[in-house]
Amino acid sequence: MTARTDLVPGAVLRVRGVTKTFGGAAALKGVDLDLYPGEIHALMGMNGAGKSTLVQVLSGVHQADEGTIEVAGQAHSGLTVRKARRLGIACVPQRRELAMGLTVAENVLLGDLPTRGRTVRWKAVEQRAREALSGLGIDIDVARVAGTLTVAEQTMVEVAREVRRGGRILILDEPTACLSAKDADRIRSLVRTLRDDGVAVVYISHYIDEVMAVADRLTVLRDGAVVTSAPAAEMDPASLVRSMVGRDVVSRRPERPAPKDDSGLTVRGLSHGRAVQDFTVEVRKGEIVAVLGPAGDAQSRLFDLLSGRQRPDAGRLWVDGRAVPFGRVPASLASGLRCVTGDRRALGLVQGLTLDENLMLAGDRFARRRLHRRGELARRAAPLRSSYGVVALSGNPPVGALSGGNQQKVLLGKWLETDPVACFLEDPTNGVDVAAMADLHTLVDELAARGVAVLLASSSAEEVMRLADRVVVVSAGRTVAEHDITAITRDELVATALGGQPQ
Repeated sequence: MTARTDLVPGAVLRVRGVTKTFGGAAALKGVDLDLYPGEIHALMGMNGAGKSTLVQVLSGVHQADEGTIEVAGQAHSGLTVRKARRLGIACVPQRRELAMGLTVAENVLLGDLPTRGRTVRWKAVEQRAREALSGLGIDIDVARVAGTLTVAEQTMVEVAREVRRGGRILILDEPTACLSAKDADRIRSLVRTLRDDGVAVVYISHYIDEVMAVADRLTVLRDGAVVTSAPAAEMDPASLVRSMVGRDVVSRRPERPAPKDDSGLTVRGLSHGRAVQDFTVEVRKGEIVAVLGPAGDAQSRLFDLLSGRQRPDAGRLWVDGRAVPFGRVPASLASGLRCVTGDRRALGLVQGLTLDENLMLAGDRFARRRLHRRGELARRAAPLRSSYGVVALSGNPPVGALSGGNQQKVLLGKWLETDPVACFLEDPTNGVDVAAMADLHTLVDELAARGVAVLLASSSAEEVMRLADRVVVVSAGRTVAEHDITAITRDELVATALGGQPQ
């Protein structure tokens, strides 16, 4: 893919020398950025590099301390939210901002409902919403309530709303995070449509392969300053990572002890509706087995079933050779099985508690005591922070204030300190930066080296190739193939998982 700057006369957005400090700490240091109509411009950087602050400055949430922002040839020393919108700058954040009780049509036209006198013209609302969606190639029933939409559909509706409002500079923050492969493809297709319509897209993502596939140009921030800005065609994944981190980040498969002969986790004949049908897998102690299949197949239901949150229609489960009843969370925990969700915000962490409280939450002593002394909590949590590489800027903040990578380390750490016999890990590196991903891979390696049986459900073929000893391929909920990871290539793995043949 090549940059499209040759198709337009000049930049629609020019940022020059933008600086922003908070409490004496510089979040942005003289940032320059050019954005052209009809291009996808990826804004890259580690957590804390300044991406969010720059987005907030561009969208008017924060005002720059120094520097100028030029939109369509007119310079501005600072923007407010209202002014940024009036200039066509719109942001679709990672946390969706729809009115979930309203229909798609009402959300698309929110604040601009056509009326006759004091009466809303509902037919016109639906017709205009259909036009806004169809103009972007989006096929969603405008009469549906927003709360019934998938995350990908919610993103599409937000994009349509912002474009209809006049957004010609669209900032998309992690638009494919927590999406299946199929839904992520839908979002990327929509982004390309926006580019072809002349919209300037700022694209923020931690997924290196995705960025290299979709972006025309790249700008990398590190420690609040621009370190690289170049056409995507002139960059490769290794150089991009090096620019982001400031050093080479190598996540190589280590030498681990050979798995033991005895089984740590065995699942046989697991069935649950049409999604899971006669799923079978066995994981030896010290082994990592990955589960791959089309998006939405059996691997997407395993957390609820193995953790005891849902009872299957049929099947049997053994942990360390002992039978474990399904549908009972306490029984699953008592067996030594630890299930780590891929949805850390909703199911994995308690957002109202601090970093240290979350780290200690799974420990028996603290799980049974509602009250504890802060000093004792800090003393016991400190070595866990160190062991799992959890970094907080100051003190003991709410867990939600941490970066995605640090939140994920807390999530893993709180369970791995409970001496598991077997673990089920669901997308353990979803939505984290490359350095955090390497750290998390090391934690999973160490878990297996301790003799824990690890069952891994990952949406990344690269992650499976890096971590797994074996891969189990599922189709229509059934185990259809097993491969030693050393006997299959990445392309063969992807093709097999999709039910096709490698090209």
